[in-house]
Amino acid sequence: MKKTLAIVLAFVLVLGLAACGSSGSTSQSNNPSSSGNNSSNPPASSTGDNQQSGNESGADNTSQSGNNAEAAKLTGKMNIINLDDRDPSVLRGVAIKGLNAGGYDGINGKESSLTDVRCVFELNEWVEFYPDTDATYGLRVWILKHRDDQEYYNTAKFSDLDPNFANYCDLHYPEDEDNPDEWYWGSFYLHPEECEPGYYDFVFTYEGKAIATLLTRFYNENELTVKSDAELEALMHE
Repeated sequence: MKKTLAIVLAFVLVLGLAACGSSGSTSQSNNPSSSGNNSSNPPASSTGDNQQSGNESGADNTSQSGNNAEAAKLTGKMNIINLDDRDPSVLRGVAIKGLNAGGYDGINGKESSLTDVRCVFELNEWVEFYPDTDATYGLRVWILKHRDDQEYYNTAKFSDLDPNFANYCDLHYPEDEDNPDEWYWGSFYLHPEECEPGYYDFVFTYEGKAIATLLTRFYNENELTVKSDAELEALMHE
């Protein structure tokens, strides 16, 4: 009797072990994460559409050439923005002077103009504006790193939070001066520790909207002071 019972118990034990082995094999085959070679369920890519979206959003910045000498060509000519909602004739011309380089009988003695305006300066050089306008207030010059897409300024909202912002200068009639008609309307400089040499846009705005732009170039400090007026004029038409 005892021998028979022992045989039955041994048979039941063998069946139980066989059932457990079958259950473990089935569970592993249904769990793809437990297999390192499961090619039917590859891991999700960390780039994919997100990478494409990032490249597309960054494409908007390719138009900002910064110090790109090939894209920027100095002419000394103002680019007049003529749109229906603003009157560019508010600025009939401008004379711009720099206090470090050039003489007042040469590049700093230019008459107010739209086609022959000084456009080369040094970092750390005070730049003065003498506009020909009927407006006494409302004019401002924004100094921004040069953009190839100049049409951007047609609808731009100007802010000192703009990543291309370097400085700005309010222009107003100097009525408090003894000789206001001979006095500058505003001045600024670019600090060499905050700004790099290169190409910049002077964007003239009236009541917050752009009316004209001028492509300029700023050189390293003391780089222009050794040049003659003739050499400075040559740089203006590079």
